[in-house]
Amino acid sequence: MTAQVLLRRATGLSVSKTVAERAVGQRMEQTGFTDSAAYLQALTPAEMTQLIELVVVPESWLFRDPQAFYATVELVQERWARGRATRILSIPCAGGEEPYSMAMALRDGGVPKQAFSIDAYDLSPGCIERAQAGVYGRNAFRAQDVAFRERYFTHVADDAYRIIDALREQVTFRQGNLLQFDTATYSRHYDVIFCRNLLIYFDKPTTRAAIANLSALLADDGMLLAGYAEVPSFCQNGFATLQFRQAFALKKETTAPAAAPQVASLPAVRTLRSVPPAPKRPAAAISPAGLRTRPVSVPSPPPAPAPAAQTDLLAEARLLADRGQLREAGEKCHAHLARVPEAAEAYFMLGIINELAGKMDLADDYWRRCIYLQPDHYEALCHLALLAERNGNHTAAATLKARAARIYQRRQASN
Repeated sequence: MTAQVLLRRATGLSVSKTVAERAVGQRMEQTGFTDSAAYLQALTPAEMTQLIELVVVPESWLFRDPQAFYATVELVQERWARGRATRILSIPCAGGEEPYSMAMALRDGGVPKQAFSIDAYDLSPGCIERAQAGVYGRNAFRAQDVAFRERYFTHVADDAYRIIDALREQVTFRQGNLLQFDTATYSRHYDVIFCRNLLIYFDKPTTRAAIANLSALLADDGMLLAGYAEVPSFCQNGFATLQFRQAFALKKETTAPAAAPQVASLPAVRTLRSVPPAPKRPAAAISPAGLRTRPVSVPSPPPAPAPAAQTDLLAEARLLADRGQLREAGEKCHAHLARVPEAAEAYFMLGIINELAGKMDLADDYWRRCIYLQPDHYEALCHLALLAERNGNHTAAATLKARAARIYQRRQASN
């Protein structure tokens, strides 16, 4: 069994072959193995944990996408005014930046500590250890306004700050995997769930399984905060948007129609299965403003007709990529471009294929060609924004997010 398959089974993450092999190579150097097959054969649970540490993506910072925290403060204040405490879950929590941001926002909002509790889980034991320590360097303080650092942190080294004990005590950290969560014990347990920028690393079946677990954990009148590129996936699987501006908030649908409406399909970063064949993009589901507005699901218009031969090339490319045959998938996309040079969807798929291969510069180039040809290509904008964030280019990421939000608002207005 390959390292890629083993890691996917252990974590649910769609790890590329390149990333998996690089991680195995690093662990082989550290453990003295010279043969990869022998290393994988001797893999123990403890060693698997070390291998997983090399492929997880713990990238986060304090008050990342702050509107989600402000939306939660409003909900907690409203519930506490009715004498009801709020249970909050952050999964995955990376190094604790998200749950600590929530604790700070609640304290700034005048919410007493008995009004809420925060549980935080992450797959990585290393992330949990860092979160419990509560020490952060310069990269964690990327928000435009970092005045909270003076209120809630103590300076412990040149560029290191530790969060105050009063806030550390407000968060309970545990190591855990969403896909293996005890949903029976914690059925409808949480009033607010933060699950942001996790589904982008899953294939379509794993995404459905993760959303099913989140739905089981969330109270029927609860609120879920997602990553902006993940909202359509939730809307396809039993959730509807809440109109908090830039919070990307959702709730469980309370009544299901006899036949579920078609909704906008947005591929996860690591898969091509959800890429629709038609280049015309349906409405996506970033939510603009106001909690009390009735939630909406976004129906998809019928796809534009396309010649069978052209559609088949892109369909074949998707199937090949799902099988890991990236070179062959790329060839199909290029063959399609030879027939239709301005096919934005083919460039978008080439971006996904190169991202799967670990060729991020090429992925960036193809996604930019896509939005040059189709400026309102929502998915390409989301992928470019995520890539800009990972590269530390937060100004570009914010600009791309804003463009995606405007596209959503225009489409909502036209429906």
